[in-house]
Amino acid sequence: MSRFFVENAIIKEDLIEIIDPEDIKHISKVLRLRIGDQIDVSDTVAFEYETEIVSIEAGVIRVRILAKQSFTREPKLWVSLYQGVPKQGKMEEIIQKSVELGVHEIIPLMTERTVVDDKKNVDKKTERWQRVSAEAVKQCRRGIIPKIGNTKKLSEAVEDFSTYDLVLFPYEAEQNQTIKTVLKSLETKPKTIAFVIGPEGGFSKEEAKTIISRGGQSVSLGKTILRTETAGPASLAMIFYELELE
Repeated sequence: MSRFFVENAIIKEDLIEIIDPEDIKHISKVLRLRIGDQIDVSDTVAFEYETEIVSIEAGVIRVRILAKQSFTREPKLWVSLYQGVPKQGKMEEIIQKSVELGVHEIIPLMTERTVVDDKKNVDKKTERWQRVSAEAVKQCRRGIIPKIGNTKKLSEAVEDFSTYDLVLFPYEAEQNQTIKTVLKSLETKPKTIAFVIGPEGGFSKEEAKTIISRGGQSVSLGKTILRTETAGPASLAMIFYELELE
């Protein structure tokens, strides 16, 4: 069953109006759904709805609520990915896989070794990256659309770290602790985690020192060095396996 997203404020007691032009086109022209067909709707906040189409008009599709429940596919653990901006089209792949795995937000990160050095040019891509996030959500039927945040320099990003229960960053020079040992040694399960991934070339020594000084823990992801587009999704899978799956 197809899933669509609406603002919580427009949901009525027993009726939802879908007014996004792209959603209307997708429902009526692409999927060719008709009155009586059912679709899933998410309010992007807390609830998802089983609904039945009751009217299809040029500017609005109305659906009747059949059932309402809390999100069933959203992780309880809030994980933010601070991703060093990679070159070419790798960011879209990172966003897609990370959204499928359960990330809550992605913040593009500018570092010393970021090949793309024009922050304004990166900011122009945010709208497209947000669409990639939305499409990935529809495929995996999550309840929220993870936000693609504004691009930050590392010096700005470290200011956020105190708001998380745990901050991790894979670092190729780390030889003493793996992500597995850190996660297994936690006395209490964190509610919020940030993990910070460098671009091609990783972090410089000074950047690593900066992250550690602001509460980040460097970890190894294994014996091999992973590409930046692999490190984020791999870290997510490890975190959710250890802390979310029961």
